[in-house]
Amino acid sequence: MENYKPIIDNILNEVKKAVSGKDEELRKIMTAVAAGGNILLDDIPGVGKTTIALAFSKALGLKVNRIYLTPDVLPTDITGFTMYNKQTGAFEYKEGVVMCNLLLADEINRTSSKTQSALLQAMEEKRVSVDGQTYEIPSPFTVIATQNPVGSIGTSRLPESQLDRFLIRLSLGYPDRKNEIDILKEHKKDNPLDSVREVIDKETLLDIQKTAAEIFADDKIYEKIAILSEKTRNNPYIRMGVSPRGSISLLRMSMARALCEGRAYVIPADIKAVFTDTCSHRIVLTSQAAAEEVTAVGVLENILKSERL
Repeated sequence: MENYKPIIDNILNEVKKAVSGKDEELRKIMTAVAAGGNILLDDIPGVGKTTIALAFSKALGLKVNRIYLTPDVLPTDITGFTMYNKQTGAFEYKEGVVMCNLLLADEINRTSSKTQSALLQAMEEKRVSVDGQTYEIPSPFTVIATQNPVGSIGTSRLPESQLDRFLIRLSLGYPDRKNEIDILKEHKKDNPLDSVREVIDKETLLDIQKTAAEIFADDKIYEKIAILSEKTRNNPYIRMGVSPRGSISLLRMSMARALCEGRAYVIPADIKAVFTDTCSHRIVLTSQAAAEEVTAVGVLENILKSERL
């Protein structure tokens, strides 16, 4: 098996030219891309969510489309639509914004539920259906969506069915003082995105994703993932635990992390490294958890400790 770690490290080094102080988060995003999954960046405005998505699109050599999901965006803006052509006397398909390799969906929780649902088929099946016809989305295809914290003006909570389509959810947080100074200096000169160069093309990314899907996992790895998922379903603070789709996502992320670390096999440390980011948005807490101010991440971290990975 080819060792893709040097290539992945080069990609991350390019992205870091535009994003300071978020090395761990960038590596997790790259891992999710290698796994062929979608990423949800959940944080306050202005901490670099959009910059990260654009930097990855440049380094990976992908065709990127961007849409601001304001309340007036329609489902057809996402999927495309058919229009009658007088010249040919036939209906023609006009592509929607999903027809790209990387879709940056800004502020996904500000648009209507009908428009959000238009993304579901694209995120899960990599295709869209319009007027009875199905159209394939170019490969590779990844959605990087940003959302503002629930409770911000104009936001609504994403349904569980849509959250489940995201392989991971990350929060970036504020930069520390040193990194914020670096950001100020970088933006004083030019746009840091201009310095990001293409490292690979989409064919190489497809090879990376194919290799990630072939990483070896021992039966003990499957058992550990099943045990962790089962514990989320029997926890007093969790009303709805991780589904089998969530377990599959945890396996995919663990395999991709092994690839990014230069290994051809999964180890327990891979599961531990991706567990909370893969599962925190897939569980629903009880009212008891809310009353005691227990967070999803906190519950999952306690489950990890009990399993001692």
